[in-house]
Amino acid sequence: MTTCSPVRGNDLVGRNRLLARISSSLLGHGQATIFGPAGIGKSALLAHLAATAAADDGARVLWSRPEPGDQKLPHAGLAELLDTVETAALRAIPGPQREALTAILRRGPVPPGGPDPLTVRLALGRLLDRLARDVPVLVAVDNAQWLDPESLDALAGAVRTARSGRLRLLVAERAGITARAGAAISSQAVPMRVPPLNLEEIAQLTSRLGLPFRRVGQLHAISGGNPAVALELGLSLAGTGLDGQPPESVPLPPAARAVVREWLAEIPESAAHTLLTASLSRRPTVGQLNRVRPGRVEEDLARAAAAQLVTVDRERVRFTAGATAIVLAEESSHAERTTAHRLLAHAVEDPIEAAWHQACASTGVSQETADCLAVAAKSARRRGDHAFAAELGLLAADRMPPVDAEKALACLVEAAEDAGLAGRADLAGRAAELIFLRSDAPADRVRARLALVDSAGQSLADTDEVLARALTEAGADPVLLAAVHLRLATKAQLCDGDPARAAAEADKAAVLAQQGNQAGVRAIALTMQARMQRVLGDPVAEQTLARAMAVPGVHAEVDSLNFARFLAARHALFDDRLGHAREELLALLPAAENTGGADDVVEVLRSLVEVEARGGHCAACLEHARRVVRLRFDAGLSPGPAWYAGAVAEMAGGAFDRAESLAELGVRASEEDHDLVFLSRNLYVRGVLKLVTGEAAHAVRLLSRVRRLEAEQQIGDPSVLRWHGELAEALVAAGEPGEAGELIEQTRRVARILDRQGVLAALDRADGVLRAARGDVEHAETLITAAAGRFAELGLRVEHGRTLLAQGRLERSRRRGAAAREAVRAAAAEFTAIGAKPWARLANEELDRLGARPQPAPRVGALSDAEAELAALVAQGVSNREAAARLFVSVKTVEARLTRIYRKLGVLSRSQLVVLLRQHPSRRP
Repeated sequence: MTTCSPVRGNDLVGRNRLLARISSSLLGHGQATIFGPAGIGKSALLAHLAATAAADDGARVLWSRPEPGDQKLPHAGLAELLDTVETAALRAIPGPQREALTAILRRGPVPPGGPDPLTVRLALGRLLDRLARDVPVLVAVDNAQWLDPESLDALAGAVRTARSGRLRLLVAERAGITARAGAAISSQAVPMRVPPLNLEEIAQLTSRLGLPFRRVGQLHAISGGNPAVALELGLSLAGTGLDGQPPESVPLPPAARAVVREWLAEIPESAAHTLLTASLSRRPTVGQLNRVRPGRVEEDLARAAAAQLVTVDRERVRFTAGATAIVLAEESSHAERTTAHRLLAHAVEDPIEAAWHQACASTGVSQETADCLAVAAKSARRRGDHAFAAELGLLAADRMPPVDAEKALACLVEAAEDAGLAGRADLAGRAAELIFLRSDAPADRVRARLALVDSAGQSLADTDEVLARALTEAGADPVLLAAVHLRLATKAQLCDGDPARAAAEADKAAVLAQQGNQAGVRAIALTMQARMQRVLGDPVAEQTLARAMAVPGVHAEVDSLNFARFLAARHALFDDRLGHAREELLALLPAAENTGGADDVVEVLRSLVEVEARGGHCAACLEHARRVVRLRFDAGLSPGPAWYAGAVAEMAGGAFDRAESLAELGVRASEEDHDLVFLSRNLYVRGVLKLVTGEAAHAVRLLSRVRRLEAEQQIGDPSVLRWHGELAEALVAAGEPGEAGELIEQTRRVARILDRQGVLAALDRADGVLRAARGDVEHAETLITAAAGRFAELGLRVEHGRTLLAQGRLERSRRRGAAAREAVRAAAAEFTAIGAKPWARLANEELDRLGARPQPAPRVGALSDAEAELAALVAQGVSNREAAARLFVSVKTVEARLTRIYRKLGVLSRSQLVVLLRQHPSRRP
């Protein structure tokens, strides 16, 4: 039995859809079965459903929670189930049957050989029917896999023989593929698997523990989305003050280990040995494992996959939960690990991995091993795998003989910088600690401190002391000072919201880099300066960018995130030259992947998300966003930018509700990291979503906060984050036309000076909406038509569709139905053509209001069986109280069901429902 504590703090995050399916099965069939691995939350689901049944329907709940030892005790599960049944209820069933049950409960004599199985079946069915006369009865069986055969047989038979319509059966079973015991008991319901939680759900589950959001990706990877393991690890991190460390560097807590051992108990010993080998490989493949364990691997992996411990995608073997690999590796013997590493050193095809395995198979100081590892670290660095390069560098320093202290120190400095690029604060911290102990050289110490800053990602709020020390240690060295001032510029931008100071720090860095003959650093510094000048609305930004691009000695093939070419692509995005921006970013992506850090790749991909969203390439936008989320979370970087990218993509081509959820998480993560840049961006997405879904007052609050943040950050160019037109439209909808007009005119003046055509189009649309609200419809039509044309010319297809939609609404307000339908159909066609699904739904809803789409008869089939039954009674004129009596449920349950029926059928009241069903008698339940 699991020793893991209950899923503490789990309020069934991410389970609403599953709960609805279970409830529907219970209502429709009277039975439901769920299954899944240890820790997935089955018991929590059962407890919630039982409590709901008791509270809402007044149901009596009979529990059976068998444990492993109960399998050998005949009728143990049944005895627990009936333990709370009163003797008076037992007396109400016939004598032989009563005697069988009292014998099981040890309230009467036990016949030799135990009670007759058929008599027990009939007795249990009769008793359950008798109990259900008074109140609904829910039979809840948890851990059905440990139910003894006699109880299993009795329950299955009783379910078949019971006649009451108020009897429900809910079964949970620990199983990887299907619920064998549950299927044997509950034959009418399809077993439902309890799925793992996704990234966002793990974030919601663990955020209450006070852990930083940047740890969510690693918590998800280690737990595989298993809530018990995620919570236990999260509780361990929070409870031991280790929340500043990444989860993979913290020991897996005993309760989580116990859960993993239960997973591993589902597979044979041979499969566990194969998985041990896989756990010690960095990138396990079927071919690798076959070379280590020939003749056994396919069957072993099939068993492990059936138990949902691994997935096999072509050749690649991946652990569903990293905790499985951790437990396998850490709980094996030293001899087993050494042997596996030695075999893997010969089985892997990558020489870098072979060097790592060879080092893991040996111990002690070795010049040959250390040199081999140092060479491997350089190779990993050239590939852009900075995290592995950092691990190899640390290992090389550890294996260096004392006489090579200088070489070991060089390995540590390079390892620290690799860790910084990879966003691995744990590795950067280890390397830096050793550097500070071994070196007094300013260059070593400053490089180590800057690696610590780089590893913090967006979370730079707590780096003041580190940067101050670095500045002091840099002395008068222009090379070191340039590097420090460059980080100070980044912090001033992201954390302090001070682009003017960021530009000044970048200018200092550029001058110092030129003095130190550091062409690359100078190009980066000038690029940062140009970026801040653009944000501030300073026209000199393009000249500064041109200077950055003209710096001699900077190679185009490494011209990624912080270099001028990337910023030129960003400027093309801001200027709505989307084709050029896309071309440049796609060209930069391979360079960032090969030579840059994790943040570099993410920034290029995030920019592509914005380009594709604006240009209406929704499928590509969603794919880029998925990569951003995966890369940023895998690296343990701050998730605010990743959730922003995901929200932008979902708003363009996914679903508005998911976009809202991601943007809300992005707001919380950015606030946690004091990241003002992505706080504004996530708030902006939320504001737009509230505006287009009809929550104008909420949109005003969100977008006004963006306005205040940008004012505090002195942002003067309206093309960077285009909230101005959105806020103006929200203000009009919220009844504040005067403020909207002032905002439009203020922004329009700046946009005209800077020649920001896309911004001007958005302002024209907002102005059109404003003038329509004031009754000036002729001028409104001119402005909105002009905005639509300008958006079309710029290739901003989502905005073009939105403007056509606004045009249709304007025509509707003028009672020009044909013109309104034409405009909205054009908007719907535009959205459909580019795959902008949520916008297409919005346009189709507008067409429905215009009567432009044929209205189907009410889809009563969309109702569950229980809802259809209630709808039929309502159509007959039955009151809620009468319906409750006929259906054997509470009045509260009837009211809740009616609410769901109204929503599904699109009606607002009981009278509308009656009329609707009577108008379509052929569709009546």
